[in-house]
Amino acid sequence: MAATRGTAPALSSPRTGLRGFWRNVKISKYLLILLIPGSLYMLLFNYLPMYGVLNAFVDYSVTKGTLHSPWVGLQWFKQFMSSVYFLRIFRNTVVLSFWSLIFGFPIPIIFALLLNEVKVQGFKRTVQSISYFPHFVSVVVVVGIIVNLFSSPDGVANKVVTFLSGKESVLILGSGKWFRPLYIGSGVWQDFGWDSIIYLGALSAVDPQLYEAARMDGANRIRQLLHITLPSILPTIVTLLILAIGHLLSVGTEKVLLLYNPAIYEVSDVIGTYIYRDGILGANYSFSTAVGLFSSVIGFVLLIMANQISKKVNEVSLW
Repeated sequence: MAATRGTAPALSSPRTGLRGFWRNVKISKYLLILLIPGSLYMLLFNYLPMYGVLNAFVDYSVTKGTLHSPWVGLQWFKQFMSSVYFLRIFRNTVVLSFWSLIFGFPIPIIFALLLNEVKVQGFKRTVQSISYFPHFVSVVVVVGIIVNLFSSPDGVANKVVTFLSGKESVLILGSGKWFRPLYIGSGVWQDFGWDSIIYLGALSAVDPQLYEAARMDGANRIRQLLHITLPSILPTIVTLLILAIGHLLSVGTEKVLLLYNPAIYEVSDVIGTYIYRDGILGANYSFSTAVGLFSSVIGFVLLIMANQISKKVNEVSLW
């Protein structure tokens, strides 16, 4: 039957769509090649290991494997939450993460804002390079510096504390009240320069004409900062804050392991170190998987909550 006038054009055939797909692949082949290493990394280290989450619900046996080990359901989660150490390690993890966020998050922003005001480019680049350097120093080296400065009662740090407080020297690394300041302070020192890169990039995208118009209206540096600079980089700040809240229970286990000792477990023992001692060293792999999954679920819930609150308050969100 002949097609009548006014009939809608036929949809493109699957062959045409497939031909267009391969044409796009050919055009973007070099970009796709660049995508392969990152995709393989994500597949090997982020997606394939998710199979191991099943170990949290079985009594894992090396000889039987994950699929053939006895199913125990939520036994390991109940064991963890009923442990006498649960409140201690959960409290220490939250306290360390919270204070690291309070001190570590705003300092890169302040540093980037101050550096953005520097007009001498040579001095600015030098300061940037110096601030980036600690980020590339190994955690082992950082802890080694801390130990050399604070471990000896006759060390430099102890002499400064004695001079300022007028008290006798103490074993700083063996005192629980000094662990958190050392952990948080060293973390801020190591990462504030590197973390400021994103904010400096956001600041470079602010339209200079906005500043010129503000100066013509008589706005000083403070008013330009409050009404132009901060609102311009606010989406970046909020996005990074949401991601930081999602990692609230992800304390740097390596640094804690190198810094802590049995004398200060009461303030330094965190979820990661507990997994290492009871799960890895004790060969209780199912238990360690359950504790790690518990921490990840809490972080995921915090991420969703922070995203929803941000969406309602200032209409900035990850999705």
